[in-house]
Amino acid sequence: MTGAPGSPAVSRRGLLAAGALTAGGALAGGAAVAVGTGRPDAPATPPVPVAAVGTAVEPFHGARQAGIATEPQAHAAFVAFTLRPATDRAALGRLLRLLSDDAARLTQGRPALADTEAELGLLPARLTVTFGFGPGLYRAAGLDDRRPASVVDLPSFRIDRLQPAWSGGDLLLQICADDPITVAHAQRVLVKDSRPFATVRWVQQGFRRSPGVEAGGHTQRNLFGQLDGTANPQPGTPLDTAVWIPDGPPWLRDGSTLVVRRIRMDMETWDLLGRTDRELAVGRRLDTGAPLTGTAERDEPDFAATDESGLTVIPDFSHLTRAHVTDDRFRILRRPYNYDGVPAADGSADSGLVFAAYQADIERQFLPIQRRLAERDLLNEWTTPIGSAVFAVPPGCPAGGWIGEQLLG
Repeated sequence: MTGAPGSPAVSRRGLLAAGALTAGGALAGGAAVAVGTGRPDAPATPPVPVAAVGTAVEPFHGARQAGIATEPQAHAAFVAFTLRPATDRAALGRLLRLLSDDAARLTQGRPALADTEAELGLLPARLTVTFGFGPGLYRAAGLDDRRPASVVDLPSFRIDRLQPAWSGGDLLLQICADDPITVAHAQRVLVKDSRPFATVRWVQQGFRRSPGVEAGGHTQRNLFGQLDGTANPQPGTPLDTAVWIPDGPPWLRDGSTLVVRRIRMDMETWDLLGRTDRELAVGRRLDTGAPLTGTAERDEPDFAATDESGLTVIPDFSHLTRAHVTDDRFRILRRPYNYDGVPAADGSADSGLVFAAYQADIERQFLPIQRRLAERDLLNEWTTPIGSAVFAVPPGCPAGGWIGEQLLG
């Protein structure tokens, strides 16, 4: 094929490559792609500051644990443990001292003590390690009276198909970083630390957009293509009141609670839907994330607005309607990660969401939302919860201290 006079020749291979890129960009949210076209007016892509990504550090010590209000990193591993029968209060203290010391070192770009792969501990890439205590940890320590009242197994919901392989746990480590090798190394070190005290119950690994792929501040997209986390409480007073426990004894104050739900997404049947049906199920436009009654992602939805046929523009069964919360005190902080496992023999996907929700009180905040979703959310047609676990998130610790010291010390 020959271009117009004076224009550069374009090969068939080049056209096919450009077409594939453009189609991929449209599916990812409608952004135009101008990569490798050779056009002089194509916008320059700023280079990703690779070294800055690898050496970036998040604090470990402080009144509150990192990894909650922290800007979510690209990669995560949620590691749940079952305590060994002999692990009592004194043994838990030894375990948590060891885990805290190694986590503090690794998050600052220093190898853990006796690190057998010390070179892998030098690039923290914003590594955070967040500790969660399940109900069994309080029982093992003989301190069930100190467990936050809402940290109990969730009630069963008719939509659940929970599997033991993804549920429960006495201790959780949420390990997040902008580099998968950093996450893998930290996971390896901390699992080795735990061996005398606990066994691994489950590991759930997930991912988000990598650093530099898009500008900061964008809301996460799940593998259905929808924005996930638009209604999160924003930093400041709403975040403080919704996520953190503001008062009480020292083992609760500045802590939080965490619900981890593994949600399988039926990509094969979702693929059969047209765009209009997908947007009606979600209640938002897939390209911008705006509610169907608005134009921008964070526009307030108008649930009373009707169309020419008299039907509400945002259906009552949409995910947006069922999950909507108007009082900032009752919001939850969604910190989800996608997972994508090995496809089945027929090629069908094993994909979904590791849904992590932080809130001050599970009973008061998470459960009302979950009950509404279980009752009538149309997305239940394409999603199935297959794992569930709850944890108390203790306060942080000062330099020289350890996570859980206020509870066990």
